Amino acid sequence: MRSPHTASLELWGVRKEFGSFTAVESLDLTVPEGSFFALLGPSGCGKTTTLRMVAGLEQPTSGVISIGGRDVTGTAAHRRPVNTVFQSYALFPHLTVLDNVAFGLKRKRVPDARAKARAGLETVQLAHLGDRRPNQLSGGQQQRVALARALVNSPSVLLLDEPLGALDLALRREMQLELKRIQADAGITFVHVTHDQEEAMTMADTVAVMNEGRVEQLGPPAELYELPSTAFVANFLGRSNLVTGSVVDVGEVLGVDVAGTRLRVPVGRVSAGSTGVGAVVQLGVRPEKVRIVANGSEPTSGSNVLGPGKVTDVSFTGVSTQYQVDLGDLGVHEVFAQNSSGAPEVRVGDAVRLAWDVDHTFGLAGEPARSGQ
Repeated sequence: MRSPHTASLELWGVRKEFGSFTAVESLDLTVPEGSFFALLGPSGCGKTTTLRMVAGLEQPTSGVISIGGRDVTGTAAHRRPVNTVFQSYALFPHLTVLDNVAFGLKRKRVPDARAKARAGLETVQLAHLGDRRPNQLSGGQQQRVALARALVNSPSVLLLDEPLGALDLALRREMQLELKRIQADAGITFVHVTHDQEEAMTMADTVAVMNEGRVEQLGPPAELYELPSTAFVANFLGRSNLVTGSVVDVGEVLGVDVAGTRLRVPVGRVSAGSTGVGAVVQLGVRPEKVRIVANGSEPTSGSNVLGPGKVTDVSFTGVSTQYQVDLGDLGVHEVFAQNSSGAPEVRVGDAVRLAWDVDHTFGLAGEPARSGQ
């Protein structure tokens, strides 16, 4: 059932202060109509406060919030075309599943409330459980009932505040796919708050990575992963090996001196900033893109190479083997080697080099972020 009431969400210069503490700072966001949008970040980054301002549960200190082209900044929560699904399901234990979904419709005296509630349960594939009580359902089923209850009100925007946080890992992964399917079927704009990187990347069309009240980077999940624009994004959305050097050659591919070793990075894979000779650049590569070159072996011609270093840890995780390699002044680097064709026979204490394709390198222009960023 595709809703005719979908609308985009826009925030302009939204700021929220709690006394002397600024939770959200000058936030500009545009959420495309009918999209699945994720606000991702660590605890205290401002993502939940942003969601609460959109819901009308908090008022911004300054700025404008618009839904479907209508300014709702000063509008009371119950008058906004939004519904919120929280981590706690908040289902009425004494009502049936069907009556829980119909509850809001009946309060608003919507005609055919029970029929609409049944249609909502069909959307989340639970129509056959309408006569049960919430305590007779699994956690995932209760979450879907809470979702149906929100969807039947035909909100322009559905807000999801860590909705899968109370579920175990296997069920959480199952519900990630289910939420994505439901959003695609309903066509309603979903705004999902989470600290779980995998959850955001699995479900969202667009991810906004927040840190200290600001959006550090916004874009499709694959773009954020492959081309992070800050060290915070590089290390919050997955893991990255980062080294700092200075540009010594310019062109379509930059040559960067890193502690006496020449590394290369395509200029199109360097975030905005100076890339002239002498400019400071952080170079990064994801652990799964790195190959271990053991003693007696040679790296592929044209690769970026660092080392030698010493293997300090080897962890078998089933799908992959994860290595930690101490490169001295360049720090400890990680390598994730898939076990599909046998991982390299490398042991703790071995001297190795690290190699990766130049095209897998990304660059962050400017000095490294201060500690904790």
